[in-house]
Amino acid sequence: MKLALFDLDNTLLAGDSDFEWAQFLISKGVLDREVHEAKNREFYEHYKAGTLDIHAFLDFQLKPLARHPRAQLEAWHREYMATRILPMITDQARALVHEYRQKADKLAIITATNRFVTAPIAREFGVDQLIATEVEEIGGEYTGRGTGIPCFKEHKITRLEMWLSDQGLLWEDVTESWFYSDSLNDLPLLSRVTHPVAVDPDDTLEAHARLNGWPVISLRK
Repeated sequence: MKLALFDLDNTLLAGDSDFEWAQFLISKGVLDREVHEAKNREFYEHYKAGTLDIHAFLDFQLKPLARHPRAQLEAWHREYMATRILPMITDQARALVHEYRQKADKLAIITATNRFVTAPIAREFGVDQLIATEVEEIGGEYTGRGTGIPCFKEHKITRLEMWLSDQGLLWEDVTESWFYSDSLNDLPLLSRVTHPVAVDPDDTLEAHARLNGWPVISLRK
């Protein structure tokens, strides 16, 4: 089986959907700018540096989901998609996903960002399979907590293996695999696939990619 995997933020997207969701809520007055903006930027800098405490971040990022009805959240998300996300999707990114619809047996977006934020983005790319950090729901409403294993760093491999298992497959059934990512946080999974590709990478990933002879590409130029 041939498997193509894509990171989302700063890879298929020319920006970060998690960061932009919080900034969108701040712009709407849903979150207090003084309280939340500095913290949002601080978490983002830790992510880029590879030092993010994923559990502290999820506590920060998911709590607003518990404060509002699902219908209101989804209405905000539609506006967020139109104003923040669609401008970050390049023709090159769409073309890359389309290429692998023909080239691979299965393709999936695999991202640390939570499913509420990312599921509509995956649909926009026409990708049915999404491996993301999961958000707890009770009675159709969000509790503001994550559930299961966050899809982050080495746990992306764990979540990928769980996804394969749900389909009656093992990693050993994958004969050829691609993973496109921008981030040093994805080095564990990049090192696992047969075709790792660095996309508009951070400095650490770019140095690692060039040292190991991995392709380095841009989806923004």
